[in-house]
Amino acid sequence: MTTILDKVLGRERVLVRENERALTLHKGELKAVLLPGEHWLANRNQSLEVSRHDLKNPEFVSAYEKALFDKLPDVAARHFTVIRTGRTEVAVIERDGNLHSVLAPDRKLVLWTDAGPWKVTVVDTSADLAIDPAVMRRLGQARKAELMSVHPVVDGQAGLLFIDGVLVRTLAAGVHGFWNVGRMVQIKVVDLKRQSLDVAGQEVLTKDRVTIRVNIAAEYRVVDPVKAVSAVKDFSEALYRALQYAFRKTLGALTLDQILEKKVTVDEEAAAKVRADMAEIGVEVSDIALKDVILPGEMREILNQVVSAEKQAEANVIRRREETNATRSLLNTARVMAENPVMLRLKELEALETIAGKVERLTVHNGTGGLLNDLVKLRDS
Repeated sequence: MTTILDKVLGRERVLVRENERALTLHKGELKAVLLPGEHWLANRNQSLEVSRHDLKNPEFVSAYEKALFDKLPDVAARHFTVIRTGRTEVAVIERDGNLHSVLAPDRKLVLWTDAGPWKVTVVDTSADLAIDPAVMRRLGQARKAELMSVHPVVDGQAGLLFIDGVLVRTLAAGVHGFWNVGRMVQIKVVDLKRQSLDVAGQEVLTKDRVTIRVNIAAEYRVVDPVKAVSAVKDFSEALYRALQYAFRKTLGALTLDQILEKKVTVDEEAAAKVRADMAEIGVEVSDIALKDVILPGEMREILNQVVSAEKQAEANVIRRREETNATRSLLNTARVMAENPVMLRLKELEALETIAGKVERLTVHNGTGGLLNDLVKLRDS
């Protein structure tokens, strides 16, 4: 406590706590950095000025920073840790084993040394922007991820790393982190699993000027992601166009009847062209099929009539064949009966038996050489 005597002597008591540090100025001139304890300082005519700093905020931010380092460099060296980063450098700063902050390129940070201990790791990003996985996890957990970008690549995918628009390398499955400082980082993820593509309702004009619509299906997978991304803008769109062009060209050179008759052959011819074209851009095409050929309404009616006529003609042929066979059978039977009178009489009996089953009385007249000589009366039993 400052007494009247202290005031007369021009002294002032300054108490600095353990969690504090203080800068003193006399007549506006920096004099010292005070450590914890009791200090008696000259203060005639209110010439003393004290600037206190709480070490809870370890960063030294003061209007007197430049003057302190210029006029009292030895004092500054004892009390402050200065961190500077270059144009392509990032500094990871730890405080007593815990992540404190990340310093961007071309920055300066002044810390109270006694607020530490401090550990500084400087990373040069000019060679590689990739972040060590352990550091990446620590930055994420500490919520200090403002200077990094995180890109997951799952199983069955490949990640293509572009820096400033230039392809750098291919990334395997995993979580990848990159420093987002000064340069643009892009990751293009390519699916390597087998996929399907449908071209539905594609209109084709056949050789005989019939407009039909076809549905085409294909299965494919990317085997060279670098080629697939760099050779074309969109490889799936390229496959779609290749299927359209190949089938339109193949089907357009055939008549409708040829298409309907040679559907399997048509598939094979068009598919071979598509596979060859897509292999050049790193895409493997497996199954390709012409699923449906859809005819316009009037053409369907005509074909239905043709099919119906063909079926009717086939039925007529079968009917005539059966009638011919029946006539031939009767002719053979007549020939046998002509050559064998007994067989003829047996047929007569069969006929009589059939007729007798339908009438109440039957009279048969026959000659003396016939089967019966008298009136025969037949009754239902």
